[in-house]
Amino acid sequence: MEATGVTGAWEAAGAVEASGVRDTERDTILRALAPVVDGIAATFGPVCEVVLHDYRRPERSVAAVAGSVTGRAVGGAMSEIGMRVLARGDDAVDELNYVTRTGAGKLVKSSTMVLRDSAGAVFGALCVNVDVTAVDRVQGLLAALAGTAGAPADAPVTTFGDDIDSVVEALLDAHLARQDQTWAGLDRPRRLALFRGLDERGVFAVRRAVEQIAARLGISRASAYNYLSQSRAARDADGTPKGAHP
Repeated sequence: MEATGVTGAWEAAGAVEASGVRDTERDTILRALAPVVDGIAATFGPVCEVVLHDYRRPERSVAAVAGSVTGRAVGGAMSEIGMRVLARGDDAVDELNYVTRTGAGKLVKSSTMVLRDSAGAVFGALCVNVDVTAVDRVQGLLAALAGTAGAPADAPVTTFGDDIDSVVEALLDAHLARQDQTWAGLDRPRRLALFRGLDERGVFAVRRAVEQIAARLGISRASAYNYLSQSRAARDADGTPKGAHP
């Protein structure tokens, strides 16, 4: 028994040491990328914002930022896009050249490039956001002059902010809006689907997210955890990978 206890202690110490080595490596990568953030933003000018994220701290993941397209600062929270990457874990891939709108109506073209350590584990992301609102307007004007104007391309609204709570609230509101129902109007399968959808978008990786969702829905924390547990059991039963979503 004593030998087993000693072995366990050595293994635990080894795990702590390995974790420390990984954190040191990740910190080094983030420090090395900080000048890149400033360099890219300076190259493209005031329409460009570059954000370096450390996903070890979801509620304050912004490790470095240059530019002000989304108005975030160092120590700010990740967006729902970051949550989605976080939910996929090490299966996450780069998301390049996608278009969203901010809550203020800016049209933003973005790329999110995941950061991995030497073991291949995802721990952060480098994001480039370019405000193309003016370009879109000029393009629309030229199309109108040429007589080829059509409906503008749909771009989903994305919540960017330094407060992670506002991002979680926006995701919950969007889910309920798609159901065209309040929580009270949802039957049990759709309630479970709501929790599953939020989970697949990384919401519950955020500290206190369960409590926040429970408060918004007017249910107890225990009920919220129960819905989350059942939604995960249903996901595992049908073989859907963690982090997968439409």
